[in-house]
Amino acid sequence: MPNLGLVRQNAVVSATPRSTIRDSLSVSITVGAYGIAFGAAGVAAGFSILQTCLLSLLTFSGASQFALVGVMGAGGTAISAIATAALLGFRNGLYGLRMSPLLRTKGAKRFLAAHITIDESTGVALSQESLGEDAMRSGFWLTGIGVFTFWNLFTFAGAFGAKAMGNPAAWGLDAAVPAAFLGLVWPRLTSTSNRLLSIAAMALSLALTPFVPAGLPIIATAFLALAIGLRTS
Repeated sequence: MPNLGLVRQNAVVSATPRSTIRDSLSVSITVGAYGIAFGAAGVAAGFSILQTCLLSLLTFSGASQFALVGVMGAGGTAISAIATAALLGFRNGLYGLRMSPLLRTKGAKRFLAAHITIDESTGVALSQESLGEDAMRSGFWLTGIGVFTFWNLFTFAGAFGAKAMGNPAAWGLDAAVPAAFLGLVWPRLTSTSNRLLSIAAMALSLALTPFVPAGLPIIATAFLALAIGLRTS
């Protein structure tokens, strides 16, 4: 957790740099608010409010959650939905390999660290490298816990609001999953190669959709990305 320093002998203040707190808070609120889209998408896909909220509490990986409800909502099997979600969540394990030597957690705290190891907590932690390891650890914990808190609050708000609307599909909320994926991917398309890969992935997914079960087109695009990555490395 963020380091604490003592002032005189009776006042405790945070030694975390203000810039780290600012970065963590801005990311936490922005990304956490996106949970409202997942809440709506979960209900639109046929999940109950409780099921949708449990997905955010226990899975806590935005792309994987959207993939799971998207595949299930499209009529895919539970196996294909879980396989797609797991494939997208594999990157969190790679983040863990990078963050473990920095965090050096043990016991229950290690499980908490693993649960909140996501794109945002890892990204903010690494962005604080110039400020030292203490700032990196603070950035990780503040961002991870912040995103977790806001994501779950807004998931409930989105699910409750969608349920209150009656038929979510009548309001166009069944389009929340593809719109959410577009929102996740768009900021990362910063190079020509990334844009070309995304176009190829979309083309492959659209071509396969009429012929294969729901979920398999997403898995196929992941293998396409892997093949291109190995070819260019």
